[in-house]
Amino acid sequence: MREFYSLLTVAVIFFAFYHIFKIIFAYFLKRKIIKSGHFEKAEILEQKELARENYDRSPALKWGLVALFAGLGVVLFEVLHLVTPGFFNYRTPFPFGVYLIFVALGFLIYYFYMVKREK
Repeated sequence: MREFYSLLTVAVIFFAFYHIFKIIFAYFLKRKIIKSGHFEKAEILEQKELARENYDRSPALKWGLVALFAGLGVVLFEVLHLVTPGFFNYRTPFPFGVYLIFVALGFLIYYFYMVKREK
């Protein structure tokens, strides 16, 4: 379990550094574009955000589905643990895998719902 926490710590630190550097470099790039006199081109960096806002119209639905399926995964753990107490060995990554499958299922249902809604 200690290895999992150390791996998780490294992943979180890497994720934080990535986003910090991304924000800093985007700022310097915008500043360079504006200083060169191309004010109208400074909005190039925001086009990705606009496209994402157009797709992500229902964030409450997305996180509601993810929370629902994450809760179903936890309920499944408890039901299987009550039915067969020796089924889960919590010292293995199996419960984490089942939990992540349920969370991913919530995201996939949201994705297919949004694709169907776009058509």
